[in-house]
Amino acid sequence: MKTKLFLVAAISLMATTIQAQPDSTKGTFLKPLPRNYQVKQALEVESLFPMFFTGGYHVGLGYRYEKVRVRVSVINGGTYDCEPAGTENSSPEFKRYYKTSPGLFLGYNIWKNLEVYSFLEFHTFEIEQVSTGLKRDIHSTDFGGGISYQFFFGRHIYLQPGFHVYLRGDKSADFNGTVYNIPNVDLAPVIRIGYRIWSKY
Repeated sequence: MKTKLFLVAAISLMATTIQAQPDSTKGTFLKPLPRNYQVKQALEVESLFPMFFTGGYHVGLGYRYEKVRVRVSVINGGTYDCEPAGTENSSPEFKRYYKTSPGLFLGYNIWKNLEVYSFLEFHTFEIEQVSTGLKRDIHSTDFGGGISYQFFFGRHIYLQPGFHVYLRGDKSADFNGTVYNIPNVDLAPVIRIGYRIWSKY
């Protein structure tokens, strides 16, 4: 239900913006960005859309001022198992799911739309023991870094593939004598789809 409501809201927002939002570049919706353009300010909404395919959701809101970009986000992974992204302690005996969790990102565009960033995410993971179906929650403050690039289709829609490194302290959960230790490092490719609501060049 939440997924459907978010999709309806996102489509409505995009439709309204396309019709009513003035653009300081004075171009049509699908007109490409000018050559050698430099963004002074921009407001963007985006989603790690693969989460919708697993019954979850993700939405992020970002503001860019020249080369600096700040984003806030919330994620729920549904049935997406992120345990295989973990290094060392990753275990096939357990599955790990993202429950609703917020995040804060601070980025810097080192060249055009190539962004490097650091982040702080307050994750709640649901850990499931495969053999028994037992579930436990682990709360973890994850930090790390990422790199990604915005590929624009016209002046508003973009696709942003990237790569994240998640770091966290030791956390564990007891499953009737069997102890699960969460990986201290996750390595994960990501891909987001976004919409630039407003911009100034």
